[in-house]
Amino acid sequence: MYVAITPYRVLTQQDLIHYIEIESVIDTLIFRTPMEPKELINLIKNLMQAGFPKDKITIHTDTDTLQKLDLNAIHFREGDERAYNFKTANPDICVSMSTHNSQSAQAAEAHNLDYILFGHLFQTKSKPGKTPRTNSEIESVLNVNIPVVALGGINADTLSLVPKGFSGIAAISYFREQDLETIRSAKEAE
Repeated sequence: MYVAITPYRVLTQQDLIHYIEIESVIDTLIFRTPMEPKELINLIKNLMQAGFPKDKITIHTDTDTLQKLDLNAIHFREGDERAYNFKTANPDICVSMSTHNSQSAQAAEAHNLDYILFGHLFQTKSKPGKTPRTNSEIESVLNVNIPVVALGGINADTLSLVPKGFSGIAAISYFREQDLETIRSAKEAE
């Protein structure tokens, strides 16, 4: 599973063009942006009109936007109780969550979430000075019975260092900086 995450900023037309270009090699695109809901809805509508599949769009936290666009996937921050309640009320919606420890991973599993992102695995610009997860933390999380997607500091240099057992990778800059063929080659090499 290849999960692209938007940078946390207002997205541009160039961003949309890039995500359309790499769409065939990603499984979902998580929209994590400070954009106002109306602006984000218009942007996503434009993306879909340009051919980006609706079933590859994941909204971050905003259940109203999810419902207004009639989407089928939403992602939440670690421990956000709304994820658990939303999954119970909407079992057909794909609900995922970011996690940073085995307790959060186990809670996500217990609440029947569809998958989790776990990290950070490597040094990353988005968590400056924070120590990556240890091998024992990684091993512990990989024991849950839902898909676990690796997150944090994944780039062209660290991609081959992601431990076995993960169901895929999630990244911001990797999917922003690499072209279609580079990502396709990496995915095929797995």
